[in-house]
Amino acid sequence: MQTKSAIPATYTSHSPAWLALQQHQKKMSLQTMRQLFSEDANRFDRFHLKFNDILLDFSKNIINSDTVVLLHNLARERNVSQWIARLFAGEKINHTEDRAVLHTALRNQTDTVLLLDGENILHLIRQQLARMEEISDSIRQSRWLGASGKPITDVVNIGIGGSDLGPKMATEALRPYSQTHLGVHFVSNLDENHINDTLQKLNPETTLFIVSSKTFTTLETLTNAQTARDWVLENIEDPVLLAKHFLAVSSNKKAAIEFGIHPDNILDMWDWVGGRYSLWSTIGLPIAIAAGMDNFRAMLRGAHEVDLHFRTAPLEQNIPVIMALLGIWYINFFGATTQAILPYDEHMKSFPAYLQQADMESNGKYVDRNGQQVDYATGPVIFGEIGIKGQHAFYQLFHQGTHIVPADFLAPITDLHCIACHHRPLMANVFAQTEALMKGRTHDEAIHEMQQQGLSHEQIMQLLPYRIFPGNRPTNTLLFQTLDPKTLGSLVAMYEHKIFVQGIIWNINSFDQWGVELGKKLAKEIIDELQDDRPVTSHDSSTNNLINHYKRNRPK
Repeated sequence: MQTKSAIPATYTSHSPAWLALQQHQKKMSLQTMRQLFSEDANRFDRFHLKFNDILLDFSKNIINSDTVVLLHNLARERNVSQWIARLFAGEKINHTEDRAVLHTALRNQTDTVLLLDGENILHLIRQQLARMEEISDSIRQSRWLGASGKPITDVVNIGIGGSDLGPKMATEALRPYSQTHLGVHFVSNLDENHINDTLQKLNPETTLFIVSSKTFTTLETLTNAQTARDWVLENIEDPVLLAKHFLAVSSNKKAAIEFGIHPDNILDMWDWVGGRYSLWSTIGLPIAIAAGMDNFRAMLRGAHEVDLHFRTAPLEQNIPVIMALLGIWYINFFGATTQAILPYDEHMKSFPAYLQQADMESNGKYVDRNGQQVDYATGPVIFGEIGIKGQHAFYQLFHQGTHIVPADFLAPITDLHCIACHHRPLMANVFAQTEALMKGRTHDEAIHEMQQQGLSHEQIMQLLPYRIFPGNRPTNTLLFQTLDPKTLGSLVAMYEHKIFVQGIIWNINSFDQWGVELGKKLAKEIIDELQDDRPVTSHDSSTNNLINHYKRNRPK
């Protein structure tokens, strides 16, 4: 294996475009956004893009026209356009698992034929969408009856990772479009409190479970599903009637049948859909049940329109590409290690958690596509919260901390049930925070403000260091008309493609997740060791002693 000193010039961090950006960053690090705005009255006009009703303002970034040109040179050097074409063509770009990456096919709205291994997968997808519609309509219209003949009133999705985060996020986001007589719940944690707390509130006669697991081997999901099955069986006389209370979404139909799920109640899943991209598939059944199949299809349309934009727009006008390159700019040239996702819509409360998996599982890699260790930073730590709550929690670090934290602000111009006395102050905070992060507060401004407050000279000098804000903190703002299903689909697809482009720039495979597997493997081995009280000596001293302490103190 080559050492860092012997890395060939074709590697990203030693390429002409990369080196040019390094030199440019030295110049831009001496600039402030205050200066850039004062020198250019048309800065917003040059640094914003629109897609349907979504406006991306990226003018509050430490960039100028030269920055944008150099970033796009990097994108061309890394053949981003060619990789986009390969993604949509169904090439097996997930090379470590020898798989195509075709989550975009799940929302394809055209009549084209897309062949994979000789089969038109668009036909397969539409068959499953029709089954989703039949099932969701049956539940929503109270035609699906439990074992006792009562209509289903509650649906519990049992899954983890992409089989939980995506459907949960979208179901919460589309809550205003959901039927109030149906409860849709999500269980993911192996901790028994999650399934127990959920079941406590439900009636087994009127509860339907969806077991969502592509492989139908996931420990957390199967353990929770077993508990749910036992709970239902305690309350029905004929085990054959269990079928009325269980559905499955899986590519492993055999295992689902062995678990006890009727073949007619199993929806298909495919290995060319990664878990974190699966909400567009049959994994999205809870979304269709909660918000209706028409709204689920609208979400697909919104994502498909972004797919068309991503495929056809020039790099300079391509929103996912711009978002990706801005992230590269801060991560690789300013040393940023985090990215904040800050929605100003209560229904988007799970959006940051959803993007944590989408981004960190995709690009948290240190080995490139050639099997070489990279010598540059890759995926950032993604975190976030509803913006108005974050302002009273962690924004202090944004404004006066020692870290640079690029942040995305997402906000609706109106709401389905908009109340002006709530929404206008909410939006005032969006605009004020991005302006404050950009401008900060200077020495002179701080003094002037305290003078206006009537403070003495001595008080002013004492408080002055604490009242200065450095500013120059980068933000993107995404404004959209309202959080309807189509807009939600578009926003999710934008971030998916942003993550993909960053993976291409870093020359990593964004579609495998081998790091997830190691912990799973070790956990399976340790489970066997926990079945008795014998001391364990097969691990390192820390793990041995932790296991043995647990064994000595657990209930007998």
